[in-house]
Amino acid sequence: MLVIGREVGEVIMIGDDIRLMVVEARDGVVRFGVDAPREVPVHRAEVYKRIKEAEQNKV
Repeated sequence: MLVIGREVGEVIMIGDDIRLMVVEARDGVVRFGVDAPREVPVHRAEVYKRIKEAEQNKV
């Protein structure tokens, strides 16, 4: 795992098309803005897990 320190307003690039911006950091909570192409699905981990479980249950 790569750990990167960023301050509010700073950006992390993933490849050429995905940008993560630190929007807010307060009381131990960090909020990110994600800018990615529409064809790239972006989900919180718990939502992603439910999607994958639902896909497996269809088979």
